[in-house]
Amino acid sequence: MTFINRIIQSKLSRTLSRGKSILLLGPRQTGKTTLLDSQVESDLTYSFIKPELRREFETNPEKLVSEIKAFIQLEKPDHKPVVLIDEVQKVPGIMDPVQDAIDQGLALFVLTGSSARKLKHNKEHIEINLLPGRVIELRMDALSILEIPNHLPELEDLLLNGSLPEVIQQTSQQDKEELLTSYVNIYLEEEIRVEAVVRNLASFSRFLTYAAVDAGSQANINKLSEEIGVARHTIYEYYQILLDCLVADRIEPITNVTTRRRLSKSPKYLFFDMGIRRIAAGEGLRLPEKYYGELFEQFIGIELLKLIRLYAPQAKLRYWHDHNGPEVDYVIEYNRQYLPIEVKYTTAPSKGDARHLLKFMNEYDCVKPAYVVCRTARPMALYDDVLAVGWGKLIELIRDFLSEP
Repeated sequence: MTFINRIIQSKLSRTLSRGKSILLLGPRQTGKTTLLDSQVESDLTYSFIKPELRREFETNPEKLVSEIKAFIQLEKPDHKPVVLIDEVQKVPGIMDPVQDAIDQGLALFVLTGSSARKLKHNKEHIEINLLPGRVIELRMDALSILEIPNHLPELEDLLLNGSLPEVIQQTSQQDKEELLTSYVNIYLEEEIRVEAVVRNLASFSRFLTYAAVDAGSQANINKLSEEIGVARHTIYEYYQILLDCLVADRIEPITNVTTRRRLSKSPKYLFFDMGIRRIAAGEGLRLPEKYYGELFEQFIGIELLKLIRLYAPQAKLRYWHDHNGPEVDYVIEYNRQYLPIEVKYTTAPSKGDARHLLKFMNEYDCVKPAYVVCRTARPMALYDDVLAVGWGKLIELIRDFLSEP
């Protein structure tokens, strides 16, 4: 597989050059290991993917500090080594020795993980040391459209197959399908069954399908509870598993009211990749045309989340919905202001597509212009403060907006 340059590379290098350790989190197969192999010259490397090494450090995590001290003595007495630990969540007990080594000034660490669940609690539900203030936490996602090499795939391909690095480089749809199917099956097997996250895998498997089908919509916990046959608190727990395992993101609604509106308070959930969402939902490649508007809306949300994590992690992605009808698909909250974005799967945007944006902008302190993102070939001014732009152009505009000091 060809190496693909990633935007996060500069942040990774800058953080290490400042003498700070890194916790790099991201879903499986997003390219964390490939990136670190090419960008980080590590002195000591531990991969807890290997069962024998994992068992070794599970029984004796303090061995890590001893090995680092021995390396410094024997190999590089005047050098602070860089220690790379891959899939650190598989041995959560290693976090205390890592903190010890950082506090002693022995080494710089680059830790990777594909799940935050075991880094929060162990099997005895004891809080795990997440090294607050000692490491810089970074997030690596599937490819942003800004990172896809050569030329962009067709929009339909991105909506159906997503943008995992290995998937995006395949020319055969059959190969893409096999990779995506394998990913979902491995996730169920390794993250859920092996780690014993849930007792009833069959119920969770049904939930995963429903959650994928309902992605991008306001979560209906009562409906899911009835259809799957588990308690409401179990549904909340299942969604938390998706969040902890970095498979989904939660989009919270804007609930502060400036008028007498009745605003929705239920979150929406987005799967981290469109291809993974489709396979988890049990959907094929031939979908009714009416579904593409919903897929396009989810795709834009995922891309916005990637940009926020890359350029302005302090920003938040939200949505706004009045029970009486008006809704804005996405609102970026940044520097105490809102940037509203409406998503329309059309090639011919009209003034009517901006009517909810105008209502929102009239009631809240907003950055201008607001955007209607669609499939138009050229940007259009719908109103003085509302532009209709194509999806590629929107990503460039939001990148520039989030990059401003």
